[in-house]
Amino acid sequence: MAFTLLNPLNAFIVVARRLSYAAAARDLGVSTSALSQSVRQLEERLGVALLTRTSRSVALTDAGHRLLDNAGPAVDQALESLKTVRAKRGEVTGRVRLSVPSASVSMVLADLLPRFIARYPKVGVEVHVDDRFVNTVAGEFDAGMRLIESIDRDMVHVRLSGPTRLVVVGAPSYFERKGVPQKPQDLLQHDCICIRRSPSGEPWAWELERGKKTYRVPVRGPVTTNDAELMRTMAVAGVGLFYSLERRVESDLTTGRLRVVLEPYTPEVPGLYLYFPKRSQVSPALKAFVEVAREQVKADRAGGAT
Repeated sequence: MAFTLLNPLNAFIVVARRLSYAAAARDLGVSTSALSQSVRQLEERLGVALLTRTSRSVALTDAGHRLLDNAGPAVDQALESLKTVRAKRGEVTGRVRLSVPSASVSMVLADLLPRFIARYPKVGVEVHVDDRFVNTVAGEFDAGMRLIESIDRDMVHVRLSGPTRLVVVGAPSYFERKGVPQKPQDLLQHDCICIRRSPSGEPWAWELERGKKTYRVPVRGPVTTNDAELMRTMAVAGVGLFYSLERRVESDLTTGRLRVVLEPYTPEVPGLYLYFPKRSQVSPALKAFVEVAREQVKADRAGGAT
């Protein structure tokens, strides 16, 4: 491997250190004639003799000594670097950097990451959680996770979860205090926990659906944030209503900490997708992550998860 990576300079260095073509050829896994030819090519390129060879011995010329002293350590370092970059056959190393929304933590990553790390322990995963849309290319991320409608068409995308609903939820204590909305416009009279995608932008209007009709409600309330987990926490505390992916609040719905209102107006969304740019070369680490993500989706389907 070393011979093919740094030949013919490495060929010379191994011969110079072993002072034997036969021993150097064994070390490099090549024939003596191929090794001799490689060293001869280097001498021709440099225009100087590097080795003197007799029937019994090999010796270094002055030029050979200088080249060995100067180039030897550099070649050693280069070969070591190549070893760290080039993984063992069948072994995946490296790093995967992901930009994800907070909803993906409970919906996808809680199951996907342990499965991936167990399979590929030498791949590091860096997860940047941000509910704002992030340019993965500019941010030097390998991939991102978002709802399909937020992903550019020229991106490769891989499904991570099944369809889910967007639901309006609140705590029992909130409904006791403020009552239960019966139609979308009632939300204008309620305390809603708002999301603002950027510091200078307007809070996001809630869009509900019934049949083919869409209801866009510019909700307002006591708390505005760009962090969905804070929104969920405030909803559980009874501060206001929260518009959320249903899968994100499943445990709260099961325990009764939150309950869904406006059921007839809950739109369905396709779910979360992994996406990354189309490239001629995708890193082995990202390929492995995509592979495990697809396996996770199949496992979820087999288990009846959405």
